[in-house]
Amino acid sequence: MKLYYSPGACSLSPHIVLHEAGLAFDAVLASTKTHKLQDGTDFYTINELGYVPVLELDNGERLREGPAIVQYIADQVPAKNLAPANGTMDRYRLQEWLTFIGTELHKGHSPLFAPGTPEDYKPLVRERLQSRFAWIDKQLAGKDYLMGSFSVADAYLYTVSRWGQFVGVDTSGLANLQAFKQRMEARPGVQAALKAEALIK
Repeated sequence: MKLYYSPGACSLSPHIVLHEAGLAFDAVLASTKTHKLQDGTDFYTINELGYVPVLELDNGERLREGPAIVQYIADQVPAKNLAPANGTMDRYRLQEWLTFIGTELHKGHSPLFAPGTPEDYKPLVRERLQSRFAWIDKQLAGKDYLMGSFSVADAYLYTVSRWGQFVGVDTSGLANLQAFKQRMEARPGVQAALKAEALIK
């Protein structure tokens, strides 16, 4: 398999999950600025939407969209318990978390990264994100992870919770979320992905 990624982007989530799964894969750097691979290949020929992540399977088939990719990876290694079994209520709870993180947190950051966003709109965006993270903080009370034990949703939450430091979304006062991030950073799979993306030494 190949994972097309950009350092620190949402592709960090499947990158973490691949390490947690222990599956063999190649990580391929795809610049979100130039839309070129390191060998000069036009990334639009891999994903015509131009964004990461993309998971290319050994048969050449490609999957887009992080929540779909992480569930695919989890289903390759059911014994690792990275996702509940398909068809169970717990699996739907996982999809509920993945959808919330994708729509409320991930896309919620988009105006702060977009160069054309009016400055007077950004405080409203930050305020909404901070309220969403405060809600997450309450959900984490008394739990190590979103669903009790580690799942692919935690990799996604950890990934988007890192972005605030770059765009002025302050979550430092959310004790449960901060403890969650520290637990995540202690995991070997997270460490491996951060190192591979040169986000830590």
